[in-house]
Amino acid sequence: PRNCKMASHPDMSTHTIPTDTSVVVLEATKAFELLQPKEKEYALALSLASWEGAKICLLQTSPEAAAIFSLLQLVFSAQPVAVLVSAAKAKGLTDIEAEQALMFAAAFYGNVGNYKSFGDTKFVPALAPERFKLLLTAGAADEAKVAALWSECVARMYSLPPRQRQLGLGSESGISTYFSANCGEADANHAGRFMESLGLSPYNTRLFKNGSGGYTILIASEIDGEGADEVGQLVRKHSFEGSSFTIRRGDYSALMGRSVAALRSALAHAANEEQKAMLNCYIESFRLGSINAHKAGSRYWIKDKGPAVESYIGFIESYRDPSGARGEWEGFVACVNRETSRKFQALVDAAEELLTLMPWPTAFEKDEFLRPDFTSLEVLAFGSSGVPAGINIPNYDDIRQNEGFKNVSLGNVLAASYGAGEKPVTFIRSDDQELFKKLKGEAFEVQVGIHELLGHGSGKMYHAGTDDAAKLAAETLHPLTNAKISGPWYSPGATWDTTFGKIASSYEECRAECAGIYLCLEQAVLSVFGSSPEAKEGDGTTTDIAYINWLLMVRAGLTGLEFYTPATKGWRQAHMRARYVILRVLLEAGHGLVQLERTTGSDGKPDVEISLDRSLISSKGKEAIGNFLLKLQVHKSLGDFDAGSAMFESYSEVPDEMLKLRQIVMDRKEPRKLLVQPHVFRDDQGDVAMRTFEASAAGMIESFVARFPAEDDQLLELYHQDLPLVAD
Repeated sequence: PRNCKMASHPDMSTHTIPTDTSVVVLEATKAFELLQPKEKEYALALSLASWEGAKICLLQTSPEAAAIFSLLQLVFSAQPVAVLVSAAKAKGLTDIEAEQALMFAAAFYGNVGNYKSFGDTKFVPALAPERFKLLLTAGAADEAKVAALWSECVARMYSLPPRQRQLGLGSESGISTYFSANCGEADANHAGRFMESLGLSPYNTRLFKNGSGGYTILIASEIDGEGADEVGQLVRKHSFEGSSFTIRRGDYSALMGRSVAALRSALAHAANEEQKAMLNCYIESFRLGSINAHKAGSRYWIKDKGPAVESYIGFIESYRDPSGARGEWEGFVACVNRETSRKFQALVDAAEELLTLMPWPTAFEKDEFLRPDFTSLEVLAFGSSGVPAGINIPNYDDIRQNEGFKNVSLGNVLAASYGAGEKPVTFIRSDDQELFKKLKGEAFEVQVGIHELLGHGSGKMYHAGTDDAAKLAAETLHPLTNAKISGPWYSPGATWDTTFGKIASSYEECRAECAGIYLCLEQAVLSVFGSSPEAKEGDGTTTDIAYINWLLMVRAGLTGLEFYTPATKGWRQAHMRARYVILRVLLEAGHGLVQLERTTGSDGKPDVEISLDRSLISSKGKEAIGNFLLKLQVHKSLGDFDAGSAMFESYSEVPDEMLKLRQIVMDRKEPRKLLVQPHVFRDDQGDVAMRTFEASAAGMIESFVARFPAEDDQLLELYHQDLPLVAD
């Protein structure tokens, strides 16, 4: 059968990084120069806290990532990249081999690990092991240390058995170092129920299963052992549903300690009392392993409106945990772009009115829209496996629903990632190419704005046993069935992530993406972004910006097939699964709204062309997305996992016709850009400065050499502790 054949021969185009991958620079010099000296000191301390913690991502990605990082740092820190390459070429390395080696290293650094942060597939060097070794041993680094690290990680660096090709949970699905290698889905669910019974959040934890069937839950913190604090009191052996659970803290202890030290150094440079209180809470959270302390810090953070230097740090997004509950380390520092932020603030000002346009009854909307800060930021440092274009945080449901949240659009990330290139855009008709390229960036900015503020920022959740739930049941009929509402409700203490589990991220991204294309049809929204009503064509109802936004979404749904694995029938990227689901909804709407026509490209190879009927978007298109968005929201509000997951899973299916299109998508896929970030540091005069690097693989490597020392014994110690447990 096809699946077995796939399993025996990995598609190397998926598992290597092409040498023509675009490398772009995250430009933040102007924004940084506008900061006052005290603000620069604050940015420096927070950058350090973010990046020191980012080494945790290595340990959260794969068993071998920390060892590969240690090898690359040791080799590239010993001399400039150009000198190393010259020495290797003198020993016989070819130009193309040198490019392949540098691109692997750049991609590894850019993803903070050897699995793509967008798509979760493993990538390996494109040149043979002995040729890569030729480069790594050609320089001035200590030969014995290089040899030891090489033999430590070379086998896993290159290996591609079926399980290691992607992240996943269980021997049939993939690898995940959030769990010991012997854990499966049943273990994750079992531990989830246990943690919920204690009111313990999984965000900063990992789960390891021992040989006798007992479990250890590891909590990330600087200190270990029991204590009088709320987490310390849980650090002991527990019994639950016939299993023994030992709670331990001190996971990633050395790295957590470094982040704590950097946060302490930021205190002296905080701009106000809110920032100081926030930092103290984060320090307590990272010292003790307390998510409640992190939530307290997040409460101060949402009150700190419009700071010159914005940041957030901790175990935040759960995209990479296959069970959808544990957070990956993330820390960012950015300057506020005042001019662009004014645009977003206008969207906030109109938000209450715009939310009434959503396709659900008011009972399914928050009682009060808590006006968030919405700023456009220029990122100075983003310490994690990937850099998003927009963020809506904190991810704590209770805070978002009852106290508020913040939205950020990362302006320099948008500019670097979504600029139009020279080449024709794949799958877009020739008639649409010019307009698509011209408005792609602008349309995506509109989508990000609505997605974050009115998508993630909307909707109400109901918990069992609350007055709110009783009132809803008494006063409102079920919008989908017209029957009385009887729940099922969220159980006490349950969250969105713990209830909807592994589909939670993609389902929520789908809801926010639907909100974006639904509301971008409203002139009130487009006016905020400076789009005039005159820009309408077709039937006079859809502006150019809205048309291109819908076209972007349809194309993303098609290209999203790259992130589906036929062998496991699994999706590897939350946003791309969400966009594919939207494509299926629009195809189902019929009337020729969206058509995917198989053609032959100018290169003579099979191709696909997207046809989106502009005249139907504001009628058939809006109706289809509105109905679907209503269903997404109702199931989310009521905690109805059974109905919500059944619907979402059915749209996520990839039938044979789509599998044929997937092959064309795979044959025409383009590598994702790599982002080279600047480095904030203290110069020889004692001033805080920012260094930028060239837009190349060598520039990416040099940025990490500048950021981190050549050796990190504590990181290797953590690697050796984990290895016997997480290696399959």
